[in-house]
Amino acid sequence: MDAIDFDLEQFLPFRLNRAAEFIALRFAGAYKAKYGLTRPEWRTLAALGSSGRMTATEVGAHSTMHKTKVSRAVFALEERRWLKRTQHEDDRRVEHLELTAAGAKAYRELTRLARDYSAELETLLGKDGLKALSSGLAAVEGVMAKPR
Repeated sequence: MDAIDFDLEQFLPFRLNRAAEFIALRFAGAYKAKYGLTRPEWRTLAALGSSGRMTATEVGAHSTMHKTKVSRAVFALEERRWLKRTQHEDDRRVEHLELTAAGAKAYRELTRLARDYSAELETLLGKDGLKALSSGLAAVEGVMAKPR
């Protein structure tokens, strides 16, 4: 296949990335308007809210973010007093991150926004469309998560 035969618009990685970006940007507008959060801050808050106590490395792996983005998000959430750090008892290089009561409250409020957005997507795509998309994504995730 040469460049003439290649249709970028049908290239699955391109399409998945573009669709994810459209969906993420639309949701980002909601949480940015209400809380002034950046996408990395939301993703960090969501990782900690859904999984509990984690290290920055675990947050990065969970949300597929680069460590510098995680670091900046952690700093910003700590400034808001939504997150606290505690050092690992045996390894002082490792810090555990967890939400404060204020952070947990913000997370609960943001999950309401997320549920509303999910309902909006279901309305836009239809129940069957959303189910088909979810099945397709599960198939991609299942295959791509396996080691080569």
